[in-house]
Amino acid sequence: MASLPCIVLSPPTGLAIDAEGRLDEGISQMKVWIDQDLCTGDGLCEEIAPDVFTLLDDGLAYVKEGDTVFATAKGNAQGAEGLANFDDKRLDAVVESAEECPGECIFIEA
Repeated sequence: MASLPCIVLSPPTGLAIDAEGRLDEGISQMKVWIDQDLCTGDGLCEEIAPDVFTLLDDGLAYVKEGDTVFATAKGNAQGAEGLANFDDKRLDAVVESAEECPGECIFIEA
């Protein structure tokens, strides 16, 4: 039996501190990454959660966090080293993206 590529763990409870050091209840410890070797470039992830996923000129999907795209072409790590944080309000869309992905290349971590 093959292992499932998408592993979703419950996000930790509690509060987080945002980049400016303020209390932020909307930030979770959930992270997502894409294995570009498995990506088929269909773009369903970007269609479902455009604020978390993007397609680049190479036709592959990458994760993003704000304006930062986790791709070596953009000067950042990609794959398992290019983890993007996302908040709780995006969890359903990120999970749906992973479930709909034909390449089964989206990985979610807590």
